[in-house]
Amino acid sequence: MDITADVAGPPGPPEPPEVPGDPLALERQVCFALSVATRSVLSVYRPVLEPMGLTHPQYLVMLALWGHSPLAVKELIEMLQLDGPTLSPLLKRLEAAGLLTRTRDPGDERQLRIDLTPHGRALRQQALNVPPAVMAKLGMSLADLQELHKGLTTLNDAARRAGVKPLAAPAKDGV
Repeated sequence: MDITADVAGPPGPPEPPEVPGDPLALERQVCFALSVATRSVLSVYRPVLEPMGLTHPQYLVMLALWGHSPLAVKELIEMLQLDGPTLSPLLKRLEAAGLLTRTRDPGDERQLRIDLTPHGRALRQQALNVPPAVMAKLGMSLADLQELHKGLTTLNDAARRAGVKPLAAPAKDGV
């Protein structure tokens, strides 16, 4: 019987893989590529969304509601991976624009329900032009964008498995 196995204790974390070249070179950093891509892609969306009167964060809220309206604020927070203080000003501005309503849930007064107005529902028809316009501006095929989406989803899942919670977007609505 080998008693040294019990004395050694549990194995430590695996050694990180060896990275050839300079592992700290800016152009090799995933975080840098994601940061630049985020700014670049959002700048493509901005002029496409402007005629609809929406910012990109507002567009994301509308996408969630077009797919699942009505929703509790808690459900929207979960779907969009935002926090309450970030989502609240978005909802207030969309309500002021006449695109949604915020009402107390009759079954649970603590819950705020978000629903689309007729104007908010009608805006969906105009929004159908957004994906093809963005694809055209990017000059990328649907297959390329679907593959990118798959990779980013895998990355987000890996970050969640590592115990990372999504960061809230900046509290201001105009970005």
